[in-house]
Amino acid sequence: MKKYHLYKEMLLMRKAELEKILNSLSDEIKDINKCEINDEADFAAASMDSGRDYQIYINQKKELEEINDALKKIDEGTFGICEMCEDPIQEARLKIKPYAKYCIICREIIEKEGK
Repeated sequence: MKKYHLYKEMLLMRKAELEKILNSLSDEIKDINKCEINDEADFAAASMDSGRDYQIYINQKKELEEINDALKKIDEGTFGICEMCEDPIQEARLKIKPYAKYCIICREIIEKEGK
């Protein structure tokens, strides 16, 4: 459990960062939606900005959910175990992506099936 202290710190720092980003994006999306649209060019620009911000928001929200899941796993003692094969996830992978749900092999299988 002690060896996961570093991962927990990393996850908590990223969680705080994401929450700040999500709040900012949410405010930006609201501001764009309040803008007065004077012509088609303004509408197109606002739509692009809104769509881009919304996609970033969705991606960041998903990452935040994965981080919350990883933090819960640390508390439950199941952190670092692949959800597919139940083998330990390699330390190198966890250092890069501490909220990883799958080992490298299972992740590759999932990506191949998704294509």
